[in-house]
Amino acid sequence: MTVTEPSGVTGAPPGTELNVLGACPLDCPDTCGWVVTVRDGQAVGLRGDPDHPFTRGALCVKVNRFLEQAAAPDRILHPLRRTGPKGSGRFEQITWEEALDEIAERLSAIIDEHGGESVWPYWGMGTLGYLQGLEGNAGRRLFNVLGASQHDDTICSVAGSTGLKYTMGTSAGMDPEDLALSKLIILWGTNTLTSGHHLWKFIQRARAEGAHVVAIDPVRTRTAQQADEHLAPIPGTDAALAFGLLNVIAGLGAEDREFLDRHTLGWAELRERVSEFPPERVAAITGVPAEAIVALGERIARTRPTAIRATMGIQRHAGGGNALRALACIPGVTGDWSRPGGGLSYSTGGHFPLDRAALVRDDLLTRPTRTLSMTRLGDNLLERGDPPVKALFVIAANPAASNPDQNKVRRGLAREDLFTVVLEQFPTDTVDYADIVLPATMQHEHVDVHNGYGHLYLVWNEQAVAPPGECLPTSETFRRLARRLGLTEPSLYDSDEELARQLLGSGHPWLVGVTLDRLRKEGHVRLNVPKPFLPFADGFPTPSGKLEFVSSRAAREGHDPLPVYVPSAEVADTERAARFPLTLVSAASHHFLNTVFGNNPELRRRAGAPTITLHPADAAARHLTSGDRVRVRNDRGSFDAVVEVGDRVRPGVAATTKGHWAKLTGGSNVNATVDERDSDIGGGAVFHDNRVEVEGLPPAP
Repeated sequence: MTVTEPSGVTGAPPGTELNVLGACPLDCPDTCGWVVTVRDGQAVGLRGDPDHPFTRGALCVKVNRFLEQAAAPDRILHPLRRTGPKGSGRFEQITWEEALDEIAERLSAIIDEHGGESVWPYWGMGTLGYLQGLEGNAGRRLFNVLGASQHDDTICSVAGSTGLKYTMGTSAGMDPEDLALSKLIILWGTNTLTSGHHLWKFIQRARAEGAHVVAIDPVRTRTAQQADEHLAPIPGTDAALAFGLLNVIAGLGAEDREFLDRHTLGWAELRERVSEFPPERVAAITGVPAEAIVALGERIARTRPTAIRATMGIQRHAGGGNALRALACIPGVTGDWSRPGGGLSYSTGGHFPLDRAALVRDDLLTRPTRTLSMTRLGDNLLERGDPPVKALFVIAANPAASNPDQNKVRRGLAREDLFTVVLEQFPTDTVDYADIVLPATMQHEHVDVHNGYGHLYLVWNEQAVAPPGECLPTSETFRRLARRLGLTEPSLYDSDEELARQLLGSGHPWLVGVTLDRLRKEGHVRLNVPKPFLPFADGFPTPSGKLEFVSSRAAREGHDPLPVYVPSAEVADTERAARFPLTLVSAASHHFLNTVFGNNPELRRRAGAPTITLHPADAAARHLTSGDRVRVRNDRGSFDAVVEVGDRVRPGVAATTKGHWAKLTGGSNVNATVDERDSDIGGGAVFHDNRVEVEGLPPAP
């Protein structure tokens, strides 16, 4: 039987088994539908929802252990107060009343002395929910009433999203399900089988109809191993490769002139820029052989429809925004945007016309406030004034492990004059720096609304069980804090159901008939769009209504009106290359999601110690063999790893994975080596724009 209300309040007879529909909350494009089996008020089973049209009953290796994780012995179940130095992780248990009293007292004093902007609510990707997490900035109404600084979530996708908006007017492109209709699929800078594996079945369906699959990635990933063809460019050279492919297409006269004339702006200017990137020059920039560039360009020229799937890893370097601008031009030149199964897929999130403004209520601000970039946490904590950040609320985030320039971030978090409140489920690296820790519910213990950023389905998450200990939903935590602060704004006390109805109330045609009652009953609802879906059949959401190869918006914001190849700052730095010869790529782990599950014993066992993959030539030059312990370092910091020697990477490139908790892996992780620096567009992070050296360590005792 399926219930659509919290099983903990249904009063079901003993022995009754209930199946409760929900959704995975984690930072993955697939946003899986799931089913929690509840018996006698306890969650005893978790499986994928077989009726969800995209995820179809399968969960990933990580989320399959979600209930085990929720019951882990290190779960934080009660409010905590720091008793040792910041970073020590020493706490005492306190009551909710004591915690709220202390927070209210400290927060009021800080605002009285330094103003509301000295408070920074810092949301992360631990949950993407609209009610409890990042998408709705849970608690933002409260922080708006307080006049707090705004939070800019720059750490994930902003460079690519902003670049795509210059060209397409939105970062939302084709429906990933329509890859099943493609004849050529280019998986560009995305490891589908690790980061969004449900898409693979649509790719396989296309393959069964003769589609050719190309992986473009500096590393031969799980996905690249399964592709028909793999091109391995030097990290950060993707825009140059895109221009080289367009050079081949234009040289063959294979552009779709009717589409260009009717639906694009600036082809003459783009063609002139593309002419500057013949295959021989692009080969020298990218390290991809000229003949491979020509062959792929010719394949694109003659294959309709062609689809490009690119996700967030491709834009985490100095030229990331322009890389996505360049990629979006390819289906504009070939006319694939007008064909089912053609175009570019980056994030479908922009297709969901939810009323986020009604949810976050920026109208509650009495005046405009500054915006702080999450990627620049270290700078903002150590160097920002006018006013300095004096109170930090960390919500579903673990910046001490996940942010660039880990050592700088730790110095900022260690400030004794910084009052830090962390809402968490486990004792992460960041929790160790908190003054107050508030226990947060996990997904099956609260309600929430989710959309996929890799499909077109809204998903409702029903509460399946009562929270353990004294854990509270984030929404309820901020309702209680508002009450303790004596705030009278009525909207601060809206229930989760009221918030959900406001979110769904935009009145957009794509949401007509999508009510909260329907969503709770069905679990998931597809947007009211055709299938297959041509997102720009009625024009692009740009100022001209066309695909803009030449963007007036980009020019107004200080960028080249045309896409441009921006080299990776450190990869192209010859002086730095002499000191740190290896370009390090730190991609997603198969066993962790960001740092979620980084404390799970079984997933840690499967992941093993942090590794770094070196090409045989680079390993030999350093007298290293597989299994050797090494230190990976640059002038920002270092981390220890185990060497894996193989040809999954090209000479000069090293590969590792993110997600390890620093305190469980020797005190630091890969982000100790990453620079806290902005990409070309949008202020995105540059995790893959990183030079290091690798040195052998003595064998472990």
